Amino acid sequence: MGKNFLGLDTEKTRDLADALNDLLSNYQIFYMNVRGYHWNIKGENFFELHAKFEELYDDLLLKIDEIAERVLTLGHRPAHAYSTYMERSEIPERKDVSDGREAVENIVESFGKLIGKQRNLLNLAGDAQDEGTVALMSDYISQQEKTVWMYRSYLGQ
Repeated sequence: MGKNFLGLDTEKTRDLADALNDLLSNYQIFYMNVRGYHWNIKGENFFELHAKFEELYDDLLLKIDEIAERVLTLGHRPAHAYSTYMERSEIPERKDVSDGREAVENIVESFGKLIGKQRNLLNLAGDAQDEGTVALMSDYISQQEKTVWMYRSYLGQ
């Protein structure tokens, strides 16, 4: 069992980098969806949702960068082609969504997929003794669980 420059198992690190690239692909599609919601939102909740969606896509952009940098830190290359993101993302591309409720429902659904992937990464990283990835995923999960609760409350759920 070989170790990389961080002292982590090279095979487990490769698997982690692949799972992080999968997560990165989902984040990129989610990010573009939320940009579209921000740009196209209409209706009585325009001001509230327009601002909320901007806050969300700013946060997603930071996380995209952190995930890519984590892949690099592990000694691998982050996915960086939109075609790769489209192939790998389980979050579907959403076009021309202007209804606030539909956008929020899509956001809740997308967060569900991200949180599931992050829980999987948390387990993989724990098994690989990769505390850096464990900490990152743990932070994301705790933040996003609260965010999902707030969006679900908006939906009356």
